[in-house]
Amino acid sequence: MSHRGPKPPPGFSYLQPTLTALSNELRTMVNRSHEGLRKSESNWPIIQITNQRSRYVYDMYYLHKKIDRKTYDYCIRQKIADAALIAKWKKGGYEMLCSNYVITPSNYKFGGVSICRVPKSERREKGEIQDPNTGCTGCASGDVVNGNIFGNKYGQRLAGIQIAREERRKKKELEDAKNAAANPEPEDKPVVNEGDSETDDSDSDSDDDFGPARPAPAEAWGDNEENEQGLKLTSQAEEGEEEEEEEGPSKKKQRN
Repeated sequence: MSHRGPKPPPGFSYLQPTLTALSNELRTMVNRSHEGLRKSESNWPIIQITNQRSRYVYDMYYLHKKIDRKTYDYCIRQKIADAALIAKWKKGGYEMLCSNYVITPSNYKFGGVSICRVPKSERREKGEIQDPNTGCTGCASGDVVNGNIFGNKYGQRLAGIQIAREERRKKKELEDAKNAAANPEPEDKPVVNEGDSETDDSDSDSDDDFGPARPAPAEAWGDNEENEQGLKLTSQAEEGEEEEEEEGPSKKKQRN
C-alpha cells in the first residue's frame, strides 16, 4: 500500500499489511460487475470497507493503544481513516455509527434519520432491517450484535483479530521454546558430502539458496474462532476506556 505525500512514520508499518489487504479488497469491489444489483446496493462494499478501515485505525489507537499519535494523525491526513466519522464515534450514542450519511436529515424526505439508527425497541417493524444506502443492519448503541453492523466480514473488528493472532503466535513460540528446552536435539550433525557446494544449482527452494522466505500476504479477516477472540479483546479494551472516563478526563486528554 503506497501513499503520496510525506513519508509515513515508523509505526505505520504495524498497520500496513491489514491496510494493504483492505485497499486490495476495495479495488476488487470497485472493479467487480454490478449486474443485477441496485445502484445503492453496488456501493455497499465500498462504504463498508471504508468504515472498517477507519474502525481499524481508531481501535488500534484509542482502544488497544498499539500505535502512537504520529501514526494516527498520518492516517487521518492521508484520508486512510475518516476523521468526521471518528469524531462521531467519540460521542455517546454514536459509537457504532455506520456512516454520517444516515444521520444527515437532508438525505431523507421528512428530515429524519435512517432506520438503522432507530433502536430496535422503538421500531414499528420488529424484523431484520437493512439501510438501503449502506447495508447497515443497525448501528444504534446497544443494538449491535457481536460488534458487527454489516453482518459480514466487513463488520469484523480487525484490530482485535490482529492482536489475537499476535498473542496466539507468542503463546505458541513460548510453548515451542519450552518443548525445545525439555527435549534438546542431539549435537551430532549429519556429514555433508564433499561434492556438495553452497552455490550448487538445483530446484531447491531452501532459504540457503534463495534467502529468507517472505511471509505470506496477510488475510485481514478472521474465521469464527479468531473473530470471537478479537471481539473479546475489543470488549476488554472498551471496558478499560470506560474505566478511564470514570476516573476523569485528564487521562483522555493525552490521547484525544
